[in-house]
Amino acid sequence: MSEMFCFQCEQTANGTGCTKIGVCGKNSTISRLQDLMIYQLKGISYYAQRLIEQGKNIEKDIIKFIENTLFTTLTNVNFDLDTHIKILKESKKIKENLRLTLNEENTKCEQATYNMSDTLEKMLEEAKKAGIMYDNTLNEDIRSLRETITYGLKGISAYGHQARILGYFDEEVDKFYIKALDFITREDNKLEELIALAMETGEKSVAIMKTLDEANTSIYKNPVPTKVNVNVKKGPFIIVSGHDLKDLEMLLEQTKDKGINIYTHGEMIPSHSYPELKKYSHLVGNFGSAWQNQQKEFDNLKGCMLMTTNCIMKPRDSYKDRIFTTSVVGWDDIKYIGADENGYKDFSPIIEKALELGGFEEDQEVKEVIVGFGRNALLENANTIVEMVKSNEIKHFFLIGGCDGARKERQYYTDFAKSVPKDCVILTLACGKYRFNKLDFGQIGAIPRLLDVGQCNDAYSAVKIALALADAFNTDVNSLPLSIILSWYEQKAVADLLALLSLGIKGMYIGPTLPAFLSKNVLNYLMETFDLKPITTVEEDLANCLKN
Repeated sequence: MSEMFCFQCEQTANGTGCTKIGVCGKNSTISRLQDLMIYQLKGISYYAQRLIEQGKNIEKDIIKFIENTLFTTLTNVNFDLDTHIKILKESKKIKENLRLTLNEENTKCEQATYNMSDTLEKMLEEAKKAGIMYDNTLNEDIRSLRETITYGLKGISAYGHQARILGYFDEEVDKFYIKALDFITREDNKLEELIALAMETGEKSVAIMKTLDEANTSIYKNPVPTKVNVNVKKGPFIIVSGHDLKDLEMLLEQTKDKGINIYTHGEMIPSHSYPELKKYSHLVGNFGSAWQNQQKEFDNLKGCMLMTTNCIMKPRDSYKDRIFTTSVVGWDDIKYIGADENGYKDFSPIIEKALELGGFEEDQEVKEVIVGFGRNALLENANTIVEMVKSNEIKHFFLIGGCDGARKERQYYTDFAKSVPKDCVILTLACGKYRFNKLDFGQIGAIPRLLDVGQCNDAYSAVKIALALADAFNTDVNSLPLSIILSWYEQKAVADLLALLSLGIKGMYIGPTLPAFLSKNVLNYLMETFDLKPITTVEEDLANCLKN
């Protein structure tokens, strides 16, 4: 047996699986403990599902635990050993309490009956049976679909976590975590049932994105087109990375009038477009680019970084003393800022450190990009856009977005965006936009040719835009002059893809490589049923898109 096995991200070793250390940086110990955490969640869900079937409610603290544990195992979130041990010990207590409540005899589910040991050495030994490839007799298509569903759940949990922090959740999604985790423990899984469950995972992904959208727009108001400076200003600073708007808001409030500039990083850039966040004058810009460049970009900075969700990479020694984590994020020996029982976080340590370091020594020339083209902003101009399509001023729409990553093949997305004809509009979202969002694409009339829709969870907003255009043209989304070019990296992208498939959207392009966890038969099913296309060359794919 290999030291570990993980193939949940796009950059997995050799395109097949990491077996010694993760490309993300997690070691075999963390990998095995994460396998065991998922194993424990399945056992918890077995008991919880049967209690639900008896008409009993599952405590929200248990749902929150399931959600946060799923999120903790998502790529580039948590690498802290003590956190993993703490979560596993808590999982043992929760499962034992549910077992006593159900009082069921002759349970055959191994994940439910398993009693975890308390020492790390024994946990690691027992974790072997929780490994993805432990059962080498399992049908590869069954394994593929089970893992696809699991990764979809991890993506959903990221969005669910962000919504719950703001006081919003979806009852049906909460129940689905349990239903799905319980179902994939069953020995008699049939392909047709797992395919249906995968599509339901997509439906729940749409539902939780809708909930998160409601949370963000209710509290921070609807995004509006906003210019964001991507160069720096003189003075002390804190760079905020991740997706969590609540953490950003708390930090902004605590740094008012302290002479500290706040920059967003990565997926946090859309926050500049929310009226209740952009009102803070010391939210001055966006620093750097996508997550995979953070080690180089954070190197020797005279300021602080706060990681709120994913994606953290192994901090270099040059900035280990000035990077902080919060929420589900963790790394050994990195300062962590927790919340009290009311969710309040005291950011004094990072504020004091930022003031001590002094910050940037001089202003750079202002350079701006525009964000904030969510569905409200675009649909306010829907009539204009429809008329421009009818008059042939706009000939095609391209949604080019998703995750970014380090592979050189991702240059495809930059080249594709550059090659899009000037009478076409590009919609973009998630950190994939950093491949081209600082380029000048100009305008078609009053409409910018590059429209930043937002974060990865704002795929919901993009879908609403597409549905509204379809209604305006009295057709369906698949008949629109719209091509979707997706880049994927981690499990939120899996949730987004399943969401789009569950809505019946066909003909999407995906890259830079295909997921290693998709078996040949499962991949063929997706390609035949949904016309899912692996990317080829920019020239060939662009020509095929424009034929439609």
